[in-house]
Amino acid sequence: MTVRLDPELAAGLARIGMAGGTAAPTADELPGIRRQIAETLAAGRLIGGRPDGGRVRIADRWTPGTDGGPVRLRIFRAARVTGELPALYWVHGGGMVAGMVEMDDGILCRYAEDLGCVVVSVDYRLAPENPYPAAVEDCYAGLAWVAGHAAELGCDPGRLVVAGASAGGGLAAATVLLARDRGGPAPSFQLLMCPMLDDRNTTPSSLEFTDAIAWNRAANLFGWTALLGDLAGTGDVPQYAAPARADDLTGLPPAYVDVGELEVFRDECIDYAARLARAGVSTEFHLYPGAFHGFDWLLPDTALSRRAADLRTSALRRAFTA
Repeated sequence: MTVRLDPELAAGLARIGMAGGTAAPTADELPGIRRQIAETLAAGRLIGGRPDGGRVRIADRWTPGTDGGPVRLRIFRAARVTGELPALYWVHGGGMVAGMVEMDDGILCRYAEDLGCVVVSVDYRLAPENPYPAAVEDCYAGLAWVAGHAAELGCDPGRLVVAGASAGGGLAAATVLLARDRGGPAPSFQLLMCPMLDDRNTTPSSLEFTDAIAWNRAANLFGWTALLGDLAGTGDVPQYAAPARADDLTGLPPAYVDVGELEVFRDECIDYAARLARAGVSTEFHLYPGAFHGFDWLLPDTALSRRAADLRTSALRRAFTA
């Protein structure tokens, strides 16, 4: 894999001591992983840098989930913008087993300020303590709240984008499917960054990357098993758990999908983007050569990472002005 790595990414990994692959988590290690994420956030190390509280207002709200439990939503709005704004509904990553809304504060503040939009990030329940359908139901409940409180938020429900990265990208895709089939909110666009879509783990890239930077085959099997238990990989998995399972992709909003060349998710993302296009869904797709999972979060200052960030921002800007 080293030979295929983008040279600048390879140099960056060597600089931070991550030139080799990473081990898959275990159930016993999961509490420590979550604690490490929380400690990293407490130290101010956020994706996209530390937010400037003076330029972006951040507030937390709670809404009842579909099973009655509370779902936390974090709202971002730039202080300088007024009027009815587009809305970005965000789902964080973490392999279905980790992560929290706070870890994306930096990048979401940037989106709110640079794009002049209201951003709402959902703090969904994590597996294995909360198996399917807890996470996607929390995401759907949050989306319904945003659409139903558009006037209060000062946003335009007709310009509502659903977005997410990694597990969050998979949950974003699932939430959009659920909204279509329930006749719920109608997002105008979906932005799926290296989404986690397929529990079957049978694609060539899933089989290839037993050793990988950030997220390998064993980690992916762990995440899906945590979410689905004994159902993982069987014929009984619903499309709202693993969107790659969906037979019908018609009637979904326009999509943006991207993925790295050197990651487990590569082929399922390629296939999902192609199937969206064949279903008549306007779709933009990017495959980043020499890139591993999460390259742009781990090494944001490289040329490839900046290119990925710029393309996503451009796609959102077009979606908000369409």
